[in-house]
Amino acid sequence: MGNKLPKTLGIGLDQLKSKVTNKILFSSLIGFFTLLGISTFWFKSRYDFNNQMTVKLQELSNAEYPANPAPLGKNFQRYSNRKLTIIKRDETHFDFVLEPTNNKTAKIVIKNVDLKLLVPKEPKWVKKDKALELIAFTDREWNRQQVSFPDNSKNIEVIGGDGFEKQNLVEVALANNCLNAGFWEILLFTKEDNNKSLYYQSWFTFPIGHYKNIFEKNNNISYWQHWWRLEHWQDPSGTVINTNSLRKVIDEKEAFTQFPIDEKIIVAGEQSRKIRTTLATNLTSWRDIYKSENKIKFATFRPPGFYDPNKPWGNEYWRIGKFEKTILRNIQPIGVKQNLQEIELLLRDTKTGEQNRLFISGINIQNLPKLPVKEYYKGSYMPMGIGIPPFYQSYEELTKSPPHESPFFSFLLDSKDRWIDHHHLAVDGSVMHLDQENPNLLHLYLLSYERNTLIAHFLLYLK
Repeated sequence: MGNKLPKTLGIGLDQLKSKVTNKILFSSLIGFFTLLGISTFWFKSRYDFNNQMTVKLQELSNAEYPANPAPLGKNFQRYSNRKLTIIKRDETHFDFVLEPTNNKTAKIVIKNVDLKLLVPKEPKWVKKDKALELIAFTDREWNRQQVSFPDNSKNIEVIGGDGFEKQNLVEVALANNCLNAGFWEILLFTKEDNNKSLYYQSWFTFPIGHYKNIFEKNNNISYWQHWWRLEHWQDPSGTVINTNSLRKVIDEKEAFTQFPIDEKIIVAGEQSRKIRTTLATNLTSWRDIYKSENKIKFATFRPPGFYDPNKPWGNEYWRIGKFEKTILRNIQPIGVKQNLQEIELLLRDTKTGEQNRLFISGINIQNLPKLPVKEYYKGSYMPMGIGIPPFYQSYEELTKSPPHESPFFSFLLDSKDRWIDHHHLAVDGSVMHLDQENPNLLHLYLLSYERNTLIAHFLLYLK
């Protein structure tokens, strides 16, 4: 017989191989269709929407959120356990209905909000430049946009309850958090000792199906071109930016600038409430921030929209560690007839020696508020990006000045015009105002990650 198999045994092995192959193919097909079914269900459930939707709210107690930097009032959590209903009025206008679950809590309605102003919309002048479009959408979703409504706003209605909210509610705020698409927030404020105090806060996911439709309505492009970037934190570092696609330079000069490195760190406004979210010690001057031995970290702002000191966020301040000079320009922004100004700070990387550049452009310097340094937070308080709104503004201001019409832009570029991820750098924006006494002196401050602290104060002499 040698090494030859009997004929019947050979046939049996062929049949066995065929059966095994068929089983593998059948199992693979079952696995494929199972995954397809799961994916289809996930996709449908994630992007499904109705004209009226009940959305889950998340409310956190003091014990659950000890790092909360908000100005909490004595009535915080006394009017909680609410439900949220979102009602679509037309393609972009929505109602947000906070429903009570007890008799003492009022029903509060934020009516007829035009969400095309809160969902990213690119300025028309960036549409022809894919790099600018990429940065515009990324930074718009990465930055906080909190819109406020006074209690007497036509967009606010308070119904029922024990009377406290009807009498004491002074402001309602709706925020698109500086996170992935859909992480939104509602805040209710009253006044205590003439100070605005938070008495209610909740987080929710705005329906992504509605978000998708508004995005497409806003931009006249498919949502799927950018959906992954909007819904997942994807870093576009290294994108080459052509600033000439945003403005034309009329003239420029070097502006004498001081950076008082040994000045004591200035703290007021929002920064005075965020001391707990800056994870560092022995910071007294700007110099301390740039010392390599000072391992400054910040409480990470994470979904759905709160600070977590247990997950520290680092910085790359060595990339802007040495200030060199300031270039002041008169510019003609693309898409805007008015001539405006641009500031470029040249900053040296103390590790590599590379010269990096911070642009703050599309500003009217003469229209900046005149303030004392201690009230810097009342100045032009802006994030970084292209076609972006302020961090905080009223709904009335937003409707009058839609962000996609703004000529303002701000970003950091390296020596080869590549975009630097300012979130990993841990710079979120800038504050500017003219000096209260000297109109030819401009104060410029840099805001850290999540605006936890100021990290620099530059004094620019305009003449």
